[in-house]
Amino acid sequence: MEGLSAALFPNRLGMPDLKEESIDYFVGYTLDTALRELTGQIKLELRYSADIGFDKTPSEQAAIEKIQLFANALPNIRVLLDSDLDAAFEGDPAAKSLDEVLVCYPGIAAIIHYRLAHVLHQLGLPLIARIISEIAHSITGIDIHPGARIGSSFFIDHGTGVVIGETAIIGNHVRLYQAVTLGAKRFPTDEHGHLIKGDARHPILEDDVVVYAGATILGRITVGRGATIGGNVWLTRSVPANSNITQAGPITQTSHAESKKT
Repeated sequence: MEGLSAALFPNRLGMPDLKEESIDYFVGYTLDTALRELTGQIKLELRYSADIGFDKTPSEQAAIEKIQLFANALPNIRVLLDSDLDAAFEGDPAAKSLDEVLVCYPGIAAIIHYRLAHVLHQLGLPLIARIISEIAHSITGIDIHPGARIGSSFFIDHGTGVVIGETAIIGNHVRLYQAVTLGAKRFPTDEHGHLIKGDARHPILEDDVVVYAGATILGRITVGRGATIGGNVWLTRSVPANSNITQAGPITQTSHAESKKT
């Protein structure tokens, strides 16, 4: 992860004082080293999958094909990460520069890990992907399952305690604050009482949604485009576009007595 991050952002996450004429060499060498190490991990996962019956024919060529596909995805990952950095800089008045956002913000660290892990998850390497996401989880306190689908310009502010489940779908220009949960409402079982794996059970957040601190959104519901979910809201039903969902106000003794009279 350190090598891939350095190759994606050589001037900030790579070696200090890189000169322009040496950047290409640094990126090439660093990326080659990181991809070779990752290829070894891919071989181990393919062998593991064969041992437990998921794949009967692991091969050297299969690992090479997967690492080539992963490498080909890196330019697009960098484009997505640039949009995430812009979203964080534009969305946080405390941010003084893009460099500060990149090297200091835990949300960006978690998103870098997620973007890389998600591609590996799509390539049929869920164990490596999950290990990468758990590295970010342990560092930042942000838990993003690599199977989640997240659009461009994604911003997690502060971030501690954020949980995004495996089948969550998040659109473009979405902003989450700390302690937000995008989770499952229930866990259905089959006729033998075993949990059903892979069912869509997490929320869909459409474009331009904002979810404030402590909100919990559960189940396969849809939060419409441009909606705002207030802090500490518990939401288990879909809401239309441009909604503004807040907690119900407290019922005072006076208002309760008046309601009984009516």
